[in-house]
Amino acid sequence: MDSMIGNLVGTLTGPIIVYPGGWGDSLPEWLKSAIVMERLIENMKETKGEQPTGTDAEACAYLNTASLTAPMDGNWSQIYLYVAGKTYWRWHKSELPEDIRVDSLTDQQSRDLERLKEWLYRRRTTARQEAEKTEKRQQKEEEIAKRKEEQPALFVFEEAHP
Repeated sequence: MDSMIGNLVGTLTGPIIVYPGGWGDSLPEWLKSAIVMERLIENMKETKGEQPTGTDAEACAYLNTASLTAPMDGNWSQIYLYVAGKTYWRWHKSELPEDIRVDSLTDQQSRDLERLKEWLYRRRTTARQEAEKTEKRQQKEEEIAKRKEEQPALFVFEEAHP
């Protein structure tokens, strides 16, 4: 039960993993909302025993920030256009123009996309677990400091001067 609650909290509050380079703030709000909604759908799949993974919207956000940081090779450009097209269509934003729309991927590109989504999921869950550990450690340190502050000094030792 604790695991299910933790997964749900992580679904709603887990970080959005973006490509390093400072473009994370440029994600549109609708994409951030889409990520949360797709995570909820993915979380429901997990309750049915399926292996959880990152979502199309998360892959779209990551590849979007990657494309703003450095040029992509042809395969990753195709993957980005494919997942962006699916995400835009799913969330009724618009359709990609026909001249850049990618409707299918090669087997290798599909495997690369799945690996990316699995990696995004691991990064998100690891970040959440590390944040929980840090929070617990801080709470424990605060409790110790509070106890130490509240505990009366039974003995006060003064330095002896010769």
